[in-house]
Amino acid sequence: MARKPNYDFERKERERLKAEKNAARAKAKAKPETADAEQRPAGDEAAKQ
Repeated sequence: MARKPNYDFERKERERLKAEKNAARAKAKAKPETADAEQRPAGDEAAKQ
């Protein structure tokens, strides 16, 4: 006998996984920028542009 689909739960689970993935991507993207900014000397902003 086939199972009865639970569309609401499955949709919420997909959204939860997507949000988790996006949060991980945002964290990974933000982390190198802050680490990179800390390593540069104060007068290096002009060279970046």
